[in-house]
Amino acid sequence: MWYLQNREELDKEISEFLNQRIEKIPKKINGLILPHAGYLFSGKIMGKAIRLIKNKRIKRAIILGPSHNVYLNGVVTSSKKQWKTPLGEINISESDFEKGEIEHEHSIDNQIPFLQKLKIKEILPLMVGEINNMEAMKIAEKISNIEGIYIFSTDLSHFFLYETAVEKDRRSIEIIEKLDVENFDKIDACGIYPLRILMYLCKIKNFKPHLIEYKNSGDITGEQANVVGYASFFF
Repeated sequence: MWYLQNREELDKEISEFLNQRIEKIPKKINGLILPHAGYLFSGKIMGKAIRLIKNKRIKRAIILGPSHNVYLNGVVTSSKKQWKTPLGEINISESDFEKGEIEHEHSIDNQIPFLQKLKIKEILPLMVGEINNMEAMKIAEKISNIEGIYIFSTDLSHFFLYETAVEKDRRSIEIIEKLDVENFDKIDACGIYPLRILMYLCKIKNFKPHLIEYKNSGDITGEQANVVGYASFFF
């Protein structure tokens, strides 16, 4: 399980994740880049970022996450009208994206309880498969016209020694913050295709990503081998 399945326990845990001190909250937030590991590992990092959009009166979240279990070209949204978690159901926006069964994808599902907790009423979930630059640009142009908060879901490097992971992740973070398209392929992340869309969306909308927090699983468990990197950003 990626998160607690008991409604009351999950609600309490998310409240704790959201109740973290942040020194400065930006006035304008258009979107977030968030990790999607089990809450034990990345819940605090997710909560610290999502807290930035608390009380922002956001009606819709556009969630883009990578496909972990199904090989896919392009982008697929849910064929259902609602997405269910232990916190209840949330409406899925109508769109003309290709539709399929995507509720199994944890990169999307792990974001939703946090959004439900913030009383967001509607989501557009997009599971992103393999895409090239031209396809990423077209998707970015398409979603740039959809009103809502953008959520890009990705973890960073996987299964390196602690020091190697930190080095790789710092390089990825720098490329993301600078929107460095030329060095995009040097990013080490499982959400590489959603991030490709992010690059073009930010250029279209004149957004700029800013790091909120970085940690890896070694910081949480104390295990220094085979760590996974997690970072959150706002833009």
